[in-house]
Amino acid sequence: MTKAEFVNKVLPFKNKLFRLAQRILNETDAEDIVQDVFFRLWTRKDDIEKYKNPEAFAMVMTRNLCLDKIKLKSYKKDELAEWNEPKENNNPERMTELKDEVNHIHRTISTLPERQKAIIQMRDIEQMDYDEISEIMQMKVNAIRVNLSRARKAIRDQLIKKHEYEYHGN
Repeated sequence: MTKAEFVNKVLPFKNKLFRLAQRILNETDAEDIVQDVFFRLWTRKDDIEKYKNPEAFAMVMTRNLCLDKIKLKSYKKDELAEWNEPKENNNPERMTELKDEVNHIHRTISTLPERQKAIIQMRDIEQMDYDEISEIMQMKVNAIRVNLSRARKAIRDQLIKKHEYEYHGN
């Protein structure tokens, strides 16, 4: 495989790899992991043709390297992903409420088990289908659905709890 073929085949899913790594790690470590994945893919460039889905292979590699980094040291992700606010609503009060809501959801997601975090990232944020997630996570589709359901329920329960507190607490 030539350099041009590698760039055309592998580079298009760089952002997906980064978003997955960033969901698990902080931004700096996510960049390092993605760079490491690309280096490993480059060293195996002749084997990439053998894989049915090179993107899924790269996603699995990214996830595994992220989990290895967490296992190596007591890793603590201290940053929440930035949220880009919609520009059509210029009401500062509403924008603050929305940003607070999104931050609360991010905090809730960060408390989920790693597997649920990764699954909710891939399904609800990356919009991947269950078969892709199954291949990446090396889990059965039913297990993916169960973990996704539990993650969504945990987030929903936290939001309900927050809203009930705000409503009855004031």
